[in-house]
Amino acid sequence: MRRIGRRDIVAAILIALLAGAVFTSPPLQTLQGLSLDILTALRGKIIGDRRDPATSPVVVVAIDGETYDTPPFKGSPTQTWTREIGRVLGSIAEGGAKVIGFDVIFKNSIEQSEIPFGDAPVGARMRGFDRDYLIALRQISDAGKLVLGEILSNAHPEPPYRAQQLAVRNNVRALNVHTDADDVIRRMPLTFSIDDKPVPAMAVELAARALGAKPEIGPSGAMELSGYTIPSAVPNTLTLNFRGQGRDVPAYSFADLRACAEKGDRDFFRRSFDGKVVLLGTILSFEDRKLTSMRLSGGHDGSPAPRCALPAPASTVQKARTDIAGVFVHATAIRNLIEQDAVTELGFAARTALTIAIAAIIACAACMLAPVGAVTAWIAVIAVYAAFAVGAFAHALALPVTEPALASLAALAMMIGYRFVLADRDERFLRRSFAYYLAPEVIETMIASGKMPALGGEMRNVTMFFSDLSGFSSIAETMTPVELVTLMNEYLSAMTDIIQSHGGYVDKYIGDSIVAMFGAPADDPAHATNAVRAALKCHETLAELNAGHPAFAGHGLSHRIGLNSGEAVVGNIGSRRRFNYTVMSDTVNVASRLEGANKYYGTAIMASESTMAQTGDTFAWRELDAIRVQGRGEALRVFEPLAEKGTESAEQMKVATAYAEGLACWRTREFAKAADAFAKMAKTDPASALFAKRARVFTVNPPSPDWTPVNTLEGK
Repeated sequence: MRRIGRRDIVAAILIALLAGAVFTSPPLQTLQGLSLDILTALRGKIIGDRRDPATSPVVVVAIDGETYDTPPFKGSPTQTWTREIGRVLGSIAEGGAKVIGFDVIFKNSIEQSEIPFGDAPVGARMRGFDRDYLIALRQISDAGKLVLGEILSNAHPEPPYRAQQLAVRNNVRALNVHTDADDVIRRMPLTFSIDDKPVPAMAVELAARALGAKPEIGPSGAMELSGYTIPSAVPNTLTLNFRGQGRDVPAYSFADLRACAEKGDRDFFRRSFDGKVVLLGTILSFEDRKLTSMRLSGGHDGSPAPRCALPAPASTVQKARTDIAGVFVHATAIRNLIEQDAVTELGFAARTALTIAIAAIIACAACMLAPVGAVTAWIAVIAVYAAFAVGAFAHALALPVTEPALASLAALAMMIGYRFVLADRDERFLRRSFAYYLAPEVIETMIASGKMPALGGEMRNVTMFFSDLSGFSSIAETMTPVELVTLMNEYLSAMTDIIQSHGGYVDKYIGDSIVAMFGAPADDPAHATNAVRAALKCHETLAELNAGHPAFAGHGLSHRIGLNSGEAVVGNIGSRRRFNYTVMSDTVNVASRLEGANKYYGTAIMASESTMAQTGDTFAWRELDAIRVQGRGEALRVFEPLAEKGTESAEQMKVATAYAEGLACWRTREFAKAADAFAKMAKTDPASALFAKRARVFTVNPPSPDWTPVNTLEGK
C-alpha cells in the first residue's frame, strides 16, 4: 500500500470536490432521476416488496381491451357509453366508495354531434341521451364522492364538456403530471394555480376526501395533509414511491362491472369498493402510457381483480413493461398520500456533500492502492453503499446512487492520472534506479515508508558491509576465463541474494569484493542487525557452496567480511553525465579496514563496537581486540559475531570464554596468565594462537610502562 503525503491529500480533496460538483450540477440533473429508477429496480429485485392488492386503499376501474371487445361497447363510440358509465358509478357509490375520480375526459357528448342524419343532426335526434349519466354525476357529486379530471394547458386544454362540469358543480381537478427532462414521470404536482389561487391536483383532492382532511401549507412551506408533511425535493411535487411494481393495486374491468350492475349484485360492489378510492381510467396498450421510475425494472398495469359476472379473458397474465397505464401513476400518488409513504429525497446540499464524501474515499483509495486494487475498492464501496441505499429506500428514503458512483469513478480515473503524471514520478524513477540493486520487497518497503533517497545526498545512519575472497588472485591464476567467470557469477549471485533478502543495497562489485550498505536507500532501523545476520548467512552459504557446488570444487574459497555502523553521506554521486547511488564517509573506510583486519586474527567476520552495540542482545559476540587501523588515530574495539543469541555451539562458547579470560589478563599486563588462557584454544582458534604468541613475547620482554593494549595494524 502506497503511503500518501500532504500533497496527495490535497489532490484527493480537490479531485473529490470537482467530481462531486460536476455530477450533481444542474446540467446533469437527470442523474438524480436515474438514481430513483435504479433504487426502484434494486428494491424490487432484492427485497421484492409485494403487497396484497386487497389491502390497497385505491382501486382502478379500467376501460380496457376487454371492454372494447364486449357488447354493448364493442363497435360503439365512447360517447355512447355514458349511460352505462353512470349506472356503474352509481353501483360503486352505493357500494361504499369514499370517492371516485375520473382519469378519463369526455370532452364532448353525442348530443353535441352535428353530423346530419335525415333532416336533423345526430345530436338533435339524441337529445336527452346523457340525462341519466348527468343525474348520476350530480347525485354522486352532491354526496362529495366524485371528482372529474381535466388537462390544464394554455394551448390545448382538455376539460370535460360543459354539462358535466355543471352536473358536478365544478368538482374538477387537474390530471397533469410532472415530467422530468428525460420524459420520465417520477413526481406528481401537488397544486396548480388557477385564477391565482392554489388548487389541489387530482391525487391530492382524492386523498384529502378519503382522509376527511384539507391540504394545508405548513410553517416550513411544505404541504401537510392529515398531519403528514409531504416531502418535496422539487418544490410543489410529491416523489412517487412505486413499491409494488404496479401489482399492488387491483384493476376491475369496466365490462365485468357493467354486467355485474345489470345482474344486480350489490354485495360484490360492497365487497370490492367499500372504503376505497376509485379511479376510472383506461388500460390500453396504445393509449395513455407513461414512463416512470419502474422503467428499468418493468411495471404492471395493476393486479387483476376478482370477477363478478363475466368469465376472465383467456390471456390475463401480464408481462412487465417499461411503461404503465397513466391511471396507475395517479393511483400510486393517492396511495402514497394516504399511507404517508412518499419518497423523501435529499436536498441539493446534502446530495452534493454525500457525493463528494464518497468520491473522496475512492480518491484516497486510488492514491494508496495500485490501479487494480483501487478499482476493486471502488466496486466494493459502491456495492456496500448501494446495499445501504436500497435498505434506506425500503423506508422511503432515496439516497443518491448514480451521482456518487459516477463521481467516485471519475475521481478514481483522475487520481490515477494524477499519480501517473505527478505523484509517482519519483516512485517510478526509484524503481528503475534500484531494480538491479535492491530486492523488490525492499523497494516496496522503501516506497511504502515514504522515505525516498535524497537524490542530492543526505546523512543517514547505515551499516557498511565489505567482503573479499581470501587469496583469490592465486586461485584465479589456475582457472580458465570461462571457469573464473562461472565461479564468480555463482559466488556473487549467492552473496547478493542474501544481502538483498536482508534489506541490503549492493553498492558495487570490485573484482571479487562486494561493497554493500544497510539502512539506505531503504530506511531500516534494524540495519545493523540485518547486516550481521546477512554476514553470518553469507559465511554459512559459502561453506555449503564449497561442499556441494561443482564450480567451487577443489578451490576451498574463504572470505573476509568487515562491518561498521555510523553516519554516512548517501545519494547520487558522480559527474554531471554519469552518477551512481553510493556512500561516502569514514564509516565506509573503517568497514574496509575491518575486512582486511580479519587476516591478522584469522577470523571471517569482524564488526566494530558501534555495530555490535546497535544489535542489542540479538547475537552472541566475542570481543577480539582494540585496534588502530591505517589512516585513523582513534582505537577501535572490534568484535566477532558467533551466532544468533541462544544458538551458539558449546565449542564456540568454550572458545569465547577462554578468549575473554585471556583478553582481560592481557589488558591488565598479566601476560603469563594471558598466555595460558589463550593457549587453551590456540590449536583450533587462530585469534587465540595470535594472542598466545604475543603474550609469551611480552612475558619475556614486558612493554614500557606507557604501553596501551591497542594493536596498531599496518597496511589495509
